Amino acid sequence: MADGSVVEIFIGPEFERPMKSMDSVEAVAGGGLSGDRYFRDADVPDSERDPTEEVTLIESEAIEAARRDHGLDFGAGDTRRNIVTRGVTLEGLLGQRFSVGEVELEGLEPNPPCSHLERVSGKKLLKPLIKGGGIRARIVKSGSIRVGDRVRSG
Repeated sequence: MADGSVVEIFIGPEFERPMKSMDSVEAVAGGGLSGDRYFRDADVPDSERDPTEEVTLIESEAIEAARRDHGLDFGAGDTRRNIVTRGVTLEGLLGQRFSVGEVELEGLEPNPPCSHLERVSGKKLLKPLIKGGGIRARIVKSGSIRVGDRVRSG
């Protein structure tokens, strides 16, 4: 698998509010992305943590294909995913550890779009992204993720 790169970063500071574009974000093992609504700091008990909420990734190629094939006008932030990549097949990272810049992640599960995404974004994204909705991952090793960082498998 070829290495890819981070082309955009988003966090959602508030539930059901627009995503915020970032140049970089702090990824905290077991906690998520600093500033995101799903972030859990050290004071939150393990029983209230869900590793599938730590970080989401989507391929820019899937977004471009959805725009082209379905005639939709939407931005990467409308997908409500945290990390937008280019040049890497994210589905191939499921069940594996991989790095994004200095951060180590583990691919956990596919992240298909849902009706909640359509309602919050106001865009008909369910069908266009059904096969390209990205993945959910947990943060294994903390650090910073920056636009332009490499995404490397293994």
